[in-house]
Amino acid sequence: MNDPGELPEDVEPLLESSQEEVRVAAVPVALHGQRLDRVLAQLVPEFSRSYLQQLIEQGEALIDGRVTTKVSAKVRLGHQLQITLRATPQSQAFVPEAMPIEVVYEDEHLRVIHKPAGLVVHPAPGNWRGTLLNGLLALDPKASEVPRAGIVHRLDKDTSGLMVVARTRQAMDALVSQIAAREVHRQYLALAHKNWSGASPRTLEAAIGRDPANRLRMAVVDLSHQSGKTAATTFDLLAQGERCCLVQCTLHTGRTHQIRVHMAHLGHPLLGDAVYGGVPLGGMSRQALHAWRLAFEHPITGERIDLTSDWPEDMAQALQNLGLSYNLSP
Repeated sequence: MNDPGELPEDVEPLLESSQEEVRVAAVPVALHGQRLDRVLAQLVPEFSRSYLQQLIEQGEALIDGRVTTKVSAKVRLGHQLQITLRATPQSQAFVPEAMPIEVVYEDEHLRVIHKPAGLVVHPAPGNWRGTLLNGLLALDPKASEVPRAGIVHRLDKDTSGLMVVARTRQAMDALVSQIAAREVHRQYLALAHKNWSGASPRTLEAAIGRDPANRLRMAVVDLSHQSGKTAATTFDLLAQGERCCLVQCTLHTGRTHQIRVHMAHLGHPLLGDAVYGGVPLGGMSRQALHAWRLAFEHPITGERIDLTSDWPEDMAQALQNLGLSYNLSP
């Protein structure tokens, strides 16, 4: 996703059937000198990079008419690439599906949408259809011209709230760069177990990687002994009751399950988050996490965009049930 450059316009299908399709493309200047697998992932965004690597190793990729099985082979400006694709559940998932999408900001370059809890953002095993990506393809025919329909960051299935989606490749590349540079400010509201312990505000810097005891979970890890990535979150206590606390979480990095992992590490798993030690409380049956504020510099106009989202119905009801209240304001 961090690869630079625009997609060339001459990506042409030569043979199309339900079984396989051959695509050819000339390497553009923006992708000169990059690895074959990374370039193909840019040119054929509906297939995963790992799948494309398998095809390369199987001899399905050609550079200037010659087969190459080396995924790290460097390509040069003007090289003619060819790859034979076979349908996968992932590639077949990239189809429009009409669904209600709440748009809170829109212009010709981007949209900010409110994702409801329960909606998967991107097709994946077990959820190849009915995702936000499918809805975006139906909402905007031009979304098919942008990798991943313009999705530049994700929210977990059961997390609600604001997401920015690019409508052009130029906006997408700029937004990806802003996110990597930590220039997109994302704040979440979390309802968690127990009274808040320690200082407020508090910034936790703790690396996150796969839980060695359960590969389906993430965990705080020691990078000197385990693989992972640095992660930082700032927590501000907003309110608390006898059995829970309401915390604002500001992301400084964007790791998988970051807030959920960091909160559990601090001894405050989110209400309803069974994966990380939470249990239902106050009527919350899903993880009590809501992306309530999104602020960034418009990637094209430079305008400051600062948007907020009100409480989702289930979290508002949980606050009432738990005797908590907090007035949201920027």
